[in-house]
Amino acid sequence: MSAHQHDHPDHSHSHSHSHSHSHSHSHGSGKVLLFALIFTGAFAIVEAVVGVLANSLALLSDAGHMLTDSLSLAVGAVAAWLASRPASQRHSFGLQRAEVLGALINVIFMFVVVAFIAWEAVERLFDTPEVDGGAVLLVGGVGLLVNVIVAWVLMRGEQNMNVRGALLHVMGDLLGSVAAIAAGLIIFLGGPSIMDPLLSLLVCVLILVSAVRLLKAVTRVLMEGVPAGIELAEVRLALADIEGVQAVHDLHIWSLSSSNYALAAHVDIDLLARWPGILPQIQHLLRERFGITHSTLQPEDRVLGARCELSAECGTRYS
Repeated sequence: MSAHQHDHPDHSHSHSHSHSHSHSHSHGSGKVLLFALIFTGAFAIVEAVVGVLANSLALLSDAGHMLTDSLSLAVGAVAAWLASRPASQRHSFGLQRAEVLGALINVIFMFVVVAFIAWEAVERLFDTPEVDGGAVLLVGGVGLLVNVIVAWVLMRGEQNMNVRGALLHVMGDLLGSVAAIAAGLIIFLGGPSIMDPLLSLLVCVLILVSAVRLLKAVTRVLMEGVPAGIELAEVRLALADIEGVQAVHDLHIWSLSSSNYALAAHVDIDLLARWPGILPQIQHLLRERFGITHSTLQPEDRVLGARCELSAECGTRYS
């Protein structure tokens, strides 16, 4: 916590600033994403080779999907590394929002992948190629196992937007593997090959719903909206309930990253001399009840402020 005092004739105010940053989570998410990248990329290469040998367009398409996911995981890993960098003179908050940008890039990748799969699926509805059900069933089963392992590792790590974006891709692959197994089994048992594009379209819809949800969350952070789960009015009332606080105005709450919130406010108090005792109470309330770890607070003397409003000279001086 640091406090800056500025004294002026007939008027005094202070800017109290407290914050804490932790970059260990970003390091951890970076390692998790790196593991997922290596695991997914390796299997994508194997799947592509098997697809060529088996002359299976379905497997080649899935391999291309996984290679795209590997690219998204690489973006996520780089974003996690950037988010772990300390604050600097140029970036006073650090690069925490790199994780949000990484999630945005992943969402865009996902929209492109969904559009490609949907286009291919629609084409196959009208011109369905012969599919080697046995090869699709076998490699789809292995792919499902790979994606379950990667998804499990990602879900055990920190759940920031960057990891959620990467997990979205992996879950898309997982659903694709389930669809491939279902299609491969049906075709292997003598069913129509058209089941392959039909199930692919179903997977597209499921992925699209998740992608839109993540896009909304990313947009909220980038537009500096009040974080989800925090009500501005509730914070204002909670602060006003602290003894000595008369009112709270110019209240702003926004996200520095998906899990790090910031607040700025003017706090009217009955006596400026009481501020050193009030400040720790506010910081504790914000941290423990609302999860806000970075706050910039300006105390204002309620009585002096009222006098200023009645004095033309005072109003001119501080305008």
